Amino acid sequence: MSSMRTGDAMFELRRLRMLHELALRGTIAEVAASLSYSPSTVSQQLGILEREAGVALLEPDGRRVRLTPAGRVLAAHAARALELDEGARAALAGGPSLEPVRLAAMPTAAETIVPAALTLLAAREPRLRVELAALPPEESLFELAARRFDLVIAEQYPGHTRERREGVTHELLGEDPIRIVLPPSEPPAPLRALHDRVWVMEPAGTAARQWAMQQCRAAGFEPDVRFEAADLTAHVRLVESGHAVGMLPDLIWGDAPPSTTVADLPGHPVREVFTAVRDAARSGEGIRLVRDALAEAFLSR
Repeated sequence: MSSMRTGDAMFELRRLRMLHELALRGTIAEVAASLSYSPSTVSQQLGILEREAGVALLEPDGRRVRLTPAGRVLAAHAARALELDEGARAALAGGPSLEPVRLAAMPTAAETIVPAALTLLAAREPRLRVELAALPPEESLFELAARRFDLVIAEQYPGHTRERREGVTHELLGEDPIRIVLPPSEPPAPLRALHDRVWVMEPAGTAARQWAMQQCRAAGFEPDVRFEAADLTAHVRLVESGHAVGMLPDLIWGDAPPSTTVADLPGHPVREVFTAVRDAARSGEGIRLVRDALAEAFLSR
């Protein structure tokens, strides 16, 4: 499917996707960066779409543009047209050549689950091309809705459920225990005993950071978060070298034993590791194969 007809106008799907992206991202510059076009090309194509529609789709908003009411209506129809196109492609997939699967995974999964899954896929379906980007869940789930990726591996912490976007299905891969990590020279210690220690945590604004802060506060103290890092390997190195304590999921160790001292948190909390896929693409053969391999890799680690 490459176009959508409304009345006498035939809308090209490429231009409809630009409008859909603008509704999601908010600026022409971000649309251009996402789709690998120049901003002038995006503006030109949206201008053509506007002429085809016969109504104003964009209006000035300071130095930027925003969608008019008609623009928002057409953007909603564009999202459905993109879903139909994707659903048709998924229904036809699985023939002589499988569609590539664009996978975004949180770093801990990219380092542990994904390599094992790729090994399984290489033996089962060598025709299948899998492209991987390691991204935090906050970014990858947004980009899934924007169709940059086909499948996402993400997580959610207890009491911090991820936003459920319309047209996207979450499926649980499994549970991943979260524990206190201390320098390897130290014995295990309860959380309340770490009130005067230096902490390493993920950046402010992430679900992991919010959750970790709440654990410390529930234990009766405000943590001294001196180090921030999105890469959990940096957490491990800081703890190993004796500069900090932290909280890490078991998945960070993969098949190897922990290189730090570990201690249980109150209530033995776990984070849920899940896959997310757009409903329109869910039936695609390649996506099903990748998802099955990821589930097997998670359970066998």
